[in-house]
Amino acid sequence: MFADTAKIDIRSGNGGNGHVSFRRELYVPNGGPDGGDGGKGGDLIFEVDKGMNTLTDFRHKRRYSAQDGEEGGKKRCHGKDGKDLVVKVPYGTVVREAETGQVITDMSGDNLREVILRGGKGGLGNMHFATPTMQAPKYAQPGKPGQALTVKLELKVIADVGLVGFPNVGKSTLISVCSNARPQIANYHFTTIQPHLGVVELPGDRNFVMADIPGLIEGAAGGAGLGHDFLRHIDRCRVLVHLVDAAGTEGRDPLDDIEKINAELAGYNPELLNRPMVIAANKLDAYVPEEGAEDPVERIRRVWEPKGIRVFGISAVSRQGVPELLEHVAKLLSETDSHAKIYEKEYDIEAHMYDELPLTISKVDNGLFAVEGPRIDKMLGYTNLESEKGFNFFQNYMKEQGIIRRLKELGLSEGDTVRVAGMEFEYYD
Repeated sequence: MFADTAKIDIRSGNGGNGHVSFRRELYVPNGGPDGGDGGKGGDLIFEVDKGMNTLTDFRHKRRYSAQDGEEGGKKRCHGKDGKDLVVKVPYGTVVREAETGQVITDMSGDNLREVILRGGKGGLGNMHFATPTMQAPKYAQPGKPGQALTVKLELKVIADVGLVGFPNVGKSTLISVCSNARPQIANYHFTTIQPHLGVVELPGDRNFVMADIPGLIEGAAGGAGLGHDFLRHIDRCRVLVHLVDAAGTEGRDPLDDIEKINAELAGYNPELLNRPMVIAANKLDAYVPEEGAEDPVERIRRVWEPKGIRVFGISAVSRQGVPELLEHVAKLLSETDSHAKIYEKEYDIEAHMYDELPLTISKVDNGLFAVEGPRIDKMLGYTNLESEKGFNFFQNYMKEQGIIRRLKELGLSEGDTVRVAGMEFEYYD
């Protein structure tokens, strides 16, 4: 079965512990400490694999862990860094924090590879702790722990055009005749269970991607059937094509079908009704005129074209009217934003990792303030203050967590010194 959601546990590697050892060589009676540093834990990385089109693999394996860093060794030997773990996902996968549903990243557009969880730093060996008064330190720094998170993966098909409609109205047939997609086609009374994508090529080197969104049913927006599983694939489509059975071969009223599909779209996301739309009245090859009955295509036009939505009578089987439909769709695409919807980042992993840990903010002396505790220690353990990006993250963290505000309440002013986990900074407003 097509799988487009999955929940998995991910973890980056723990940093290796620093080592405690002393130089022991013949004729060197007073060898100093030579314990090496621990290796860095591996990062947990998501990378797009354009050969994947489902999240099925994540139904069978739910835990992913990068390798831990090795402990430091004797003779100042650095422990081996843990291997990064690269998790392959389909293009268009949205990664959300499982509990809040907030977006961590959207693996689409130019974002084809991203470090999601950073490995813990390795601990320092005892060679770093020798001082004139402590020449034989018997302790080393433990490695920083890795990061762990439960995430929800959600695949949203990326296509320019989405075909929507009830089951058995001819969506699979239409996409097969106008693109390179080859879905299985038959007169089923149930819906296709996975989207099909095809590239439509038009004269003049024009092309666009069309998706056959699986057939909807009433109540889909409320979760009936596989409603949400199907509707989420419409989110990124720039133009929607309503496909209806104009011949009424299933005993359905095409006008009623359009209203019901629109109601499901609005129930899922009202913004969808603002997308450019076109109506394709299909199965004209099967239409048998009845004496005195209004032509079904003209009946649909009378209702919808005054609202600015074009209606095309087509037969996907004989290709009647299909070229005209595709030309109009291409025109609508040329008039809309050419970029698919990209979901903005909402969940900052680095910040959330520390929020629940203790933090102490105090005034030590006139002009000297201190910020201490496991929360700030852990944040600095993942942050490289020597890089511009790392230092900017540190400054933003101090502001966003209200630390600067609380220091000011204690009397912090420009030029004062703030001691953060043993490091001192001069404050400038």
